[in-house]
Amino acid sequence: MAKKPVPLKARVTVLEMTAAPKTSMPIPANIQTAIIRATEVPLHFYRYLYRQVGKRWHWYDRLRLSDAELAAAIHNPRCSITILLVDGSPAGFYELNSTDDNVVELSYFGLFERALGLGIGKWFLTQALYSAWQNNPEKVTVTTNSLDHPRALQLYQMMGFSPVSTYEAEIVPMTSAELVKVLDS
Repeated sequence: MAKKPVPLKARVTVLEMTAAPKTSMPIPANIQTAIIRATEVPLHFYRYLYRQVGKRWHWYDRLRLSDAELAAAIHNPRCSITILLVDGSPAGFYELNSTDDNVVELSYFGLFERALGLGIGKWFLTQALYSAWQNNPEKVTVTTNSLDHPRALQLYQMMGFSPVSTYEAEIVPMTSAELVKVLDS
């Protein structure tokens, strides 16, 4: 019988930005990139993107959703998913969700492992923020935690986000069998 995973403790930080970024980032040199907004992204492809970005950072929430729950979340008109291609292949994605109170949440953002270290993270985050501010919300929010990339909090603050709250949480990893079942569907 498979051993139940030990919950991981994480310090969660909620951040917000109340004005659009004032600076732009140049397109990375010597790398062929494309950013494509994906409408009605297939569930299996979304799970692939989510797992490729999130496996190092213990992202499990969306993997635990049923097909119906995931479709309701990502095919909602308030949800926008944008994919980064590097040299013609997926290399990252971000997801924005608009709320009733004129707030846009940067729900997910990240790069595939193969894209880390290419110098495109700040540029891609800037593109995500331009998209988030497109309809002039009152603010843009993002949540990160201590299990995320070691420089994630610093990067968000550098881009203009300010911490507004913190709390402790437990992240329960998925077993190998759970992951296989989800990713095989």
